[in-house]
Amino acid sequence: MKDDVVMRLLRQVESGEVSVEDARKALEDVTISEESYSAAVDHGVFNSPKPGTIVRASVSPSGDSWLIVLVGLWGILWTLFWAGSLSYGLFKHWDQQLLSFNLAMTLLTLIIMGIVYLKYVLPDVIIVKHRRNKYITRNDPEAWKKYEV
Repeated sequence: MKDDVVMRLLRQVESGEVSVEDARKALEDVTISEESYSAAVDHGVFNSPKPGTIVRASVSPSGDSWLIVLVGLWGILWTLFWAGSLSYGLFKHWDQQLLSFNLAMTLLTLIIMGIVYLKYVLPDVIIVKHRRNKYITRNDPEAWKKYEV
């Protein structure tokens, strides 16, 4: 969201820098036309989107933090360890229980990395879909197309 005067004032009221009465006094003389008011209210809130419209979140998560990088490196190292242990165990004819444990740990590490990727790196995408009408048109033989082979 843009950092305009009203948003800055709201943040200051939230943090306690400005009292509510002072904020009301600051906004007393503000004039706005009816068209711009209705455009501001209707913008993106009450307008029904077209079917299949893709709406992206304004604040997408960031994968630039050091914690995400560390989790990625941790996951790669442990995945390599468990997959290497699994392949070494296959060549050395280890017991099935130990091999299945190594396989489960490999898959679990990959799943954890996938969850972290989906939650903190991939941006949020919402696909808006609408229900179609339940009305079923009658069969019109004139509209049928005849295909010959």
